[in-house]
Amino acid sequence: MTTNPKEPILQLFQGLLPINKSRVMPDIVAGVTLAALALPEVLGYTRIAGTPVITGLYTMLVPMILYAVFGGSRHLVVSADSATAAILAATLGAMTLPGTTGTLQPGSPEWLSLSGVLALMAAAFLLLARLLKLGFLADFLSRTVLVGFLTGVGIQVALGQVADMLGVEKAHGGIFQKLWYIAQHPGDINVPSLALASVMLVVIFGCRELSKKIPGALIAVTGAILAAKFMGLEHMGVKLLGPVPSGLPKFGLPPGPWNPALLGSLVPTAFALFVVILAQSAATSRAFAAIENERFSENTDLVGLAMANIGAAFSGTFVVNGSPTKTQMVESAGGRSQLAQLASSGVVLLVLFFLTGPLAYLPEAALAAIIFLIGVELVDIKGMRRIYRARRSEFWIALTTALTVVCVGVEQSILLAITLSLLDHTRQGYRPHNAVLIRDAHGIKSLPLARLKNTNHPPVELEPGLIVYRFSHSIYYANTEMLFSQVTTLATSALPKISWFCIDAAAIDDVDYTGAVTLRSIHDILKASNIRLLFAQVSDDVRKTLEAYELTGLVGAECFFDSIGNVLHAYEKCAKGTAGS
Repeated sequence: MTTNPKEPILQLFQGLLPINKSRVMPDIVAGVTLAALALPEVLGYTRIAGTPVITGLYTMLVPMILYAVFGGSRHLVVSADSATAAILAATLGAMTLPGTTGTLQPGSPEWLSLSGVLALMAAAFLLLARLLKLGFLADFLSRTVLVGFLTGVGIQVALGQVADMLGVEKAHGGIFQKLWYIAQHPGDINVPSLALASVMLVVIFGCRELSKKIPGALIAVTGAILAAKFMGLEHMGVKLLGPVPSGLPKFGLPPGPWNPALLGSLVPTAFALFVVILAQSAATSRAFAAIENERFSENTDLVGLAMANIGAAFSGTFVVNGSPTKTQMVESAGGRSQLAQLASSGVVLLVLFFLTGPLAYLPEAALAAIIFLIGVELVDIKGMRRIYRARRSEFWIALTTALTVVCVGVEQSILLAITLSLLDHTRQGYRPHNAVLIRDAHGIKSLPLARLKNTNHPPVELEPGLIVYRFSHSIYYANTEMLFSQVTTLATSALPKISWFCIDAAAIDDVDYTGAVTLRSIHDILKASNIRLLFAQVSDDVRKTLEAYELTGLVGAECFFDSIGNVLHAYEKCAKGTAGS
């Protein structure tokens, strides 16, 4: 599952080859199952993205085929996704085109065109990341951030569908303004729309309770279309989607506008899309590659994701992303390669040619109910609870991310979440959990220094006259003050008085210049008190660094030991007078 640094930039059919003949039919069946389960979802994502409903089907056509050809995962399903759709809509909804006074309107040609432009820009970031071998950047958007981000997106998406489920006109402004408008106008609620949305949710939940393989959403959508056509729901005030174009999409470069200033304003959004695509897709691909014990190249996947988004832009749809839920659908249905995704694209092609007519009768309340359910499923309460129990600081990052999505914006939440994650990581390194090694009836054990504050006469010596101090992080400028303070305090306050002070460097993977200066000061202070400074379990890389800083010569090469056992052996020999001190 590691990436080969010498791998070629372009690799084809990594998710398809080799083809196992015995797996062809199961993969095709899994692809048909994916289409049945995912088609209602991708129609719903268009409402989040603000694009025409037909563009949802387009995300499962050209982008899915291109990823199957260029991608690196055998399992990842690339299509429309709620997180990237929400980022897209949040940005375009606040934009004003040059020469106009109002903001962009969802579903307008300019909105759709800029959706394609953003897909191209996200693809450009993905290709640049591949050229620079930056697949590892996926590691910087932690699972904590993803849980908080997707939870916030889920809340925003779900609340955004309340008006359509109730058949109420959407008010202008943010989510809270829209909800406040509904609360002030309860008489505008359309009862048939509310009843239809409620029945949709009951049918979908009921099918899931029976079996997750039952396409509950497809059954509910089919029922809603039939009800609208034969029961005259439109005459009861229920809004319908209206005519949906059939056939293949129009292929070509998005018409623009290609205004340099406008494109510059889209760069932060494109980068936010890139980060989410990279992190979510890589996490999903890694997880399923581990399940099947397969190799997976993150850098190859970057090309596949880029080509999928280029395909989205040139086929008139919006940005696509690796979908954990759709990938799980294929896995549960028995799919084990991108052949399943190609089969799913084939089903979509048939729908585009022969079945778009009935979509005109799809009630907006029914589609809103599906989107509402998608949003609710994104709210990861269990994940938030697990984070809260495991580490409070990460929980507050996740919660802050979620609240920022809901109250401020999706794009801003991504940048804030990354910043908070890096700050929290820096804080952990700034205050590492250091310890001393002591001996008890069970042998040698590690005693965290934090516990010493609660002990009147803390044991700090491994042997009388010897302290072994374990530093549990790389030594860099932010934590050198702690290192200096702890070492000098331990050395000068130890009873009985010590003659050797050993730093256990097993967890130290780097020492910067400030750290080297601090170690030199520690050596000089200990030497003035007739205390010898030693090091144990120093890695080869750290030893080379210490040699470069001229610390090895200062301390003495004989003061570096491969293990704590060797330190004890040398100390015992010294104590018996068989070796010099």
